[in-house]
Amino acid sequence: MEKNRKIRVGRIVSNKMDKTVVVQVESLRRHPLYHKVIRHVSKFKAHDEDNSCNVGDMVRIVETRPLSKDKRWKVVEIIQKKETVEAVKDELEPVNQEK
Repeated sequence: MEKNRKIRVGRIVSNKMDKTVVVQVESLRRHPLYHKVIRHVSKFKAHDEDNSCNVGDMVRIVETRPLSKDKRWKVVEIIQKKETVEAVKDELEPVNQEK
């Protein structure tokens, strides 16, 4: 018997805990009275077995059994890694502050 588990896609905002990441999921919802579309943000703590996720990565999480007091989600895959730009000190031009 296959269970229907919730699946969410979000961006990692924290990975400071051991084997745990905080995933921020954004969704668009309509205001009940004014009918304007507003952005709703939810944060989930998810289990990351290999500590392979970094801040800024886009991940897919799936609902699972309670793993701790706050953890009920598990990282299934990393969809997109954060692109880091490393600047070499020699490549930067000095700024002249002549007045």
